[in-house]
Amino acid sequence: MNLDAVRARIGEAPVALGMILGSGLGAMADEMEEAQRISFDEIEGMPQSGVSGHAGALVVGQLEGVRCAILSGRVHYYEQGHAAAMRPALELLKGIGAASVLLTNSAGSTREEMPPGSLMALSDHINFSGLNPLIGDTGDERFVGMVNAYAPALRDRLHAAARAEEITLHDGVYAWFSGPSFETPAEIRMIRTLGADAVGMSTVPETILARRIGLEVAAISCITNFGAGMTDINNSHAETLEESAKARAGFIRLVRAYVRSFA
Repeated sequence: MNLDAVRARIGEAPVALGMILGSGLGAMADEMEEAQRISFDEIEGMPQSGVSGHAGALVVGQLEGVRCAILSGRVHYYEQGHAAAMRPALELLKGIGAASVLLTNSAGSTREEMPPGSLMALSDHINFSGLNPLIGDTGDERFVGMVNAYAPALRDRLHAAARAEEITLHDGVYAWFSGPSFETPAEIRMIRTLGADAVGMSTVPETILARRIGLEVAAISCITNFGAGMTDINNSHAETLEESAKARAGFIRLVRAYVRSFA
């Protein structure tokens, strides 16, 4: 179905907020009321994820009295070798009325004081992959400024929500590695020196794309592991899913409180 068909299915009322949920965090979509769910494979041009923990559906409904659109699941660069894979999904959020998007991910911590189970609001990012989803774009609009890529006003809302729920919310810089292999201990030592507080395989291209199409961005990392070499554990996707499940309750409380600020 095209954008008009999606609107007909979900109703014409615009959504106040869009969200993209990362690995193991898709349960948030189950919290919606009066929800309409459309599988990605029903929507023209939508990317299809083959990663466990990514359901691949658009869910539109009420959360805390606010009309929201959740993209449950995402496609990563490493699945298709295409940094702009999530562009149709973000354009869909824009097309159904969202003015901002909340991005979430599972990430590895480079800081001893931010262990698995922690939550981190992104204050900035390092595009260590060297890839850019706007390569091949045309027009002067492709030269997107990235100062305050993560909107300070939205980050303030996240911290206010965390205080209200008595949840510790760290601030930090997220570094994007292309994946799908995890980083090496040497890479973690290097990226710590460069100023990254967490590492992961998503979010950065989505942030660049969102800013390109006029969406404001806030983002949260759910810390699921320490970076390679910081412990004796060898990183795995199973660990990511297990630890994100443990942090789910606090994550959902934080997101609900954040959404309430839009009511």
